[in-house]
Amino acid sequence: MSGNGRKTPTLVADKRSRAAAKPKKGRTPARGKASARGKSKPSKRTNRRKGGGGRGGILGFFGSVFRWILRLLFKVFAAGATVVVLIVGVATWYFYTTLPPLEDLLDGRTRGSVTMLDRYGEVFAWRGDQFGGQVTAETVAPVLKNAVVATEDKRFYRHFGVSPRGIASAIAINLREGRSPFSGHGGSTITQQVAKLLCLGVPFDKDTWETEAAYETDCRRGTLWRKIKEMPYAFALEAKYSKDEILTVYLNRTYMGGGAYGFEAASQRYFGKGAAQVNASEAAMLAGLLTAPSRYAPTSNLQRSQDRANVVLGLMHDQGYLTDAEYAHSTGAPAMLSEAAEARAGGYFADWVMDSGPGFLTRETTEDVVIRTTFDQRIQTAAETGLQAIFDAKVKEGSEAQAAIVIMSADGAVRAVVGGRKFTGIAGQFNRAIMAKRQSGSAFKPFVYATALDLGYRFDDYILDAPLTINVPGSGPWSPRNYTRDYYGEVTLTEALARSLNTAAVRLSETVGRENVRHVAEDFGIVSDLAVGPALALGTSEVSLLEITGAYAGILNGGSSVKPYGLIDLRLVGDDAPLMDQSGGLGERVISEQAARQLIYMMTKVIEYGSGGRAKLPGREAAGKTGTTQANRDAWFVGFTADYVAGVWMGYDDNTPLSGVTGGGLPAEIWGEVMKRVHEDLPARPLPMIDATTLPPRTPPPGQVQAPPPGQGNGNGSGDTMADRIINDVLDSIFGTPQR
Repeated sequence: MSGNGRKTPTLVADKRSRAAAKPKKGRTPARGKASARGKSKPSKRTNRRKGGGGRGGILGFFGSVFRWILRLLFKVFAAGATVVVLIVGVATWYFYTTLPPLEDLLDGRTRGSVTMLDRYGEVFAWRGDQFGGQVTAETVAPVLKNAVVATEDKRFYRHFGVSPRGIASAIAINLREGRSPFSGHGGSTITQQVAKLLCLGVPFDKDTWETEAAYETDCRRGTLWRKIKEMPYAFALEAKYSKDEILTVYLNRTYMGGGAYGFEAASQRYFGKGAAQVNASEAAMLAGLLTAPSRYAPTSNLQRSQDRANVVLGLMHDQGYLTDAEYAHSTGAPAMLSEAAEARAGGYFADWVMDSGPGFLTRETTEDVVIRTTFDQRIQTAAETGLQAIFDAKVKEGSEAQAAIVIMSADGAVRAVVGGRKFTGIAGQFNRAIMAKRQSGSAFKPFVYATALDLGYRFDDYILDAPLTINVPGSGPWSPRNYTRDYYGEVTLTEALARSLNTAAVRLSETVGRENVRHVAEDFGIVSDLAVGPALALGTSEVSLLEITGAYAGILNGGSSVKPYGLIDLRLVGDDAPLMDQSGGLGERVISEQAARQLIYMMTKVIEYGSGGRAKLPGREAAGKTGTTQANRDAWFVGFTADYVAGVWMGYDDNTPLSGVTGGGLPAEIWGEVMKRVHEDLPARPLPMIDATTLPPRTPPPGQVQAPPPGQGNGNGSGDTMADRIINDVLDSIFGTPQR
C-alpha cells in the first residue's frame, strides 16, 4: 500500500491472480487427459517460444540462418552479375569502336598469291595464299550458304553471337573423350569463328612474332581466356554488322585447304567455277572442308572428301534445306574435281615456272600475281598417261625406276614436264627433268654430226668405223668401242649416226675438232660443263633433260639456238600491262639451215632402221636419237616431229644400273606412246629435211669400203680376234659397257 492509503496496482493484480487460481467451492474440475496427468497441454506457440531443447526451435534457428545465407548469396551474385554485365558491356563497346568497315575485313592474307594460266588462258595452277575475289552471303549460291549454316551453326540466325547450349555440349563431349574442356570441340558459333579469324582485332606484328604461322597458331588456341574474350568480341560483331555481313566475312576469310582462302578461291581451285555456280554436292564438299581443310581437301583424298560431303548433305536434308528428291540426287552425283585440280596444281611445270621467275614476284611475292605460261594441259595429260601405260605394261610392279619427260615447241616453248613417275601434289618436289644432271650417252652425238655438216661435210660422206686408240695426256691410251663390239668399216655419216657407232663418232669429233663440237653444243643451249677429252663425243658430260631437249629443238627449227621457257608474261591482278614478258626462246643461229636439214634427215634413219626403231609413229615422220650410258645407268630417247620436240630419260635416282634397258628400249617406247597421244587429231606434217633422192650421190674414194646393208654387221671383220673379244668382255665387267 502506498503512503497515501491507496493500494498499488501491482498488489491488486497479485491478489486477483491468486484468487483466480483457487477453485470455487462446490465445482468439480473437468475430466480429461489433462486432468488425469494433473497438468494442461501447452500450445504450439508456447512450445516454439520455449526454445530450450524443443525440436521445432532448432529447425527454426537453422532455417532462419539458411534463409539469411541465401539472401546474402543472392545479393552477392546479383552484384557480381551486375559487375560482369558491366565488364562485358564495356568490353563489347570497346571492341565495337575498334571494328573497321566491312570491306577491310574480307581479305586477311598478309602474303601474295600466284595464279598460273595455260597457253589458252585457263587456270591450271596456284601458289601462295589464294584469294579468289570478294563474295557476299547474297552472291554465293544459296545452296552454299545453306550448307555452311547447316554444318557450322544451325542456330546462326537466332542467337546473339554466342550459344551457351553449344558451348556446354562441346565441353561435355571434350570431357567424355578425355580432353580438357576447351580442347577439341569448341562449340563456337559462326560469329565466334569470325572473331577468331580476325584474331580478336589483334593485327600481325613482325616485332612480336617470329613468323606469321606462329601468330596464326596463337590466334587459334582454344584457351579459357580466349573463349572469355571471344564473347564480347562476338557481341560487338553482332552489334556492328548484320548476320549476312558476318557470314560474308566468314565466307571470304576462312582457310579451305590447298592454299585457298575463302569459298570463291576454293571453288575455283577444286571445281574450276565460281562460288555462285556450285551445285548442292559441290557446296557440301566445300562446307565439309571447314572441319579439317587439309584432311578433307579433295585433291588430297577425293573419296574421303566425298564421304564428308554426304554427311553435310544429310545435315542439310535434316534441317530442311534439301527435299528428299534433291538429297537423293546430290548423294547419287558426288562432286568431282576439275581437270586442273586433278593435275595437282600444275605439278612439276608450275614449280619450274615459280623458280624461273624473279623471286620477289613469284616465291616471295606480297602482291597477287597472274602468270601466263606456255603450258598445255592436254599435252601434259598425254605425257603422264603415256608414261604410265608403258610402265604398267613393261615394267615390273614395285620397280623404283624413275622417268622424266619434257615436251616443247621448236621455239623452246615448254608444253609439258613430267619430273618423275609420281607427283604427290606437294610443291617443291625433286624435278628430274629440270634438276637432275645425268650423262647423256649417245644422245649427244647429233652435235658431233651437226659440227661436221656445218663445216661442209655431207650426210652421205664416209667415215671409218674401226678400232681406235687415242693417247690422252695424263690418262694414257684410250680405246672406244661400239656397243655391239662389231665394226663396220667405211660407213656414211648417216649410217654411223643411225647405228650409233662410237668409234666413228669419236673419229669424226677428232677430225672436225672437239673444241668445235663443244662450241656447237654450248651454242645450242647445253650449258653444263662439257668434258675436255675425246670422250666428249660419247656424251660423258652430265646434262639435264630440259637442256638437251632444248638443244634438239634448235635442230628442228633450222639451226638456231633455243632457250626453253615457260613464262610468257607476268602481271599484277587488275593491271593490264605486264611487268615482264617473253616473246619466244629463239636465239642466234648455230649451224646453217642446210646443215640442220641434212641432220634431221640423218636422224629420221635412227627411227627407220637404226637404234630407235621402237619410237616409230605410224603415218608421221619423226627423227631422234637414243642414248645409253656406262653400265646402263641412264637411258635416253630425244626426238621430234614437225610439231613437237620431246625428251625422255629413264634411270634410278641412286644410279643403280637399269636391267636390260637401253635408250632404244623402254625410253623409245615411252617416247612413241607419248607422242602418239600428243599428236591425236593433228594432221601429219613433213619434217623440214632434205630430199636425199634429189641429190647426186658421192662415190667413195678408191680403197674405201661401202657401208653394209642396214641391220647387218661384218662380224669380226674389224680385225678383232676371239682373244680380243674375251679381253674386251673382261674390261667391260671392270669399267662398264661401252656407250650407245
